[in-house]
Amino acid sequence: MTINEPYNPLDKKNLGTSVADAMLMKRIEQLPPAKAFDGAGIYAIYYLGDFAAYKTIADANKSITKCRKQTDIGTPIYVGKAVPEGARKGGFGLDAPTGSVLYKRLNEHAKCIQEASNLKLEDFRCRYLTVDDNIWIPLGESLLIEMFQPLWNMVVDGFGNHDPGKGRYEQQKSSWDILHPGRAWAERCKPGKPEADILAAIAEHLRKK
Repeated sequence: MTINEPYNPLDKKNLGTSVADAMLMKRIEQLPPAKAFDGAGIYAIYYLGDFAAYKTIADANKSITKCRKQTDIGTPIYVGKAVPEGARKGGFGLDAPTGSVLYKRLNEHAKCIQEASNLKLEDFRCRYLTVDDNIWIPLGESLLIEMFQPLWNMVVDGFGNHDPGKGRYEQQKSSWDILHPGRAWAERCKPGKPEADILAAIAEHLRKK
């Protein structure tokens, strides 16, 4: 928007920004959330532990550990979305029943963290927002990624991956699985990047932030 351009609250980017801002005002919770809930939407995951490569992120999140202030935004290590099946297959998913896709996605992430040999689930928190209209979910996610450049989105890829299934393990192991071994299916994949290269990329990414 130029300096003289009138503000349009219905512009798609402004609507997406409103979704992202609403998510950032939600209270920080444990991962996964204690109570099940229905809905699709967006979420952010925060790291508070002592994994050496993530020290900068953990230090930035010290203010959110007690979950007292909604204004304590913190630095997410990962941002994601959960949409109904119809939307994942390329449709808008506007009329698709959401079920508990967002709650299930957060639980999937919690399981991945538990399986990792060098991460502890108690060192993670999350905040999330159920969104009424599924069409704004991907835009809200994209704006949050652009805003925070989360490490597990930008550099350490693979956290959100699923088991590719029998006969498809010829793909390389993700950077996340190299750095945080433990997912049994990932061990069947081909070797990926050297760990030293991943750690160097992390340091460079955090240096620029």
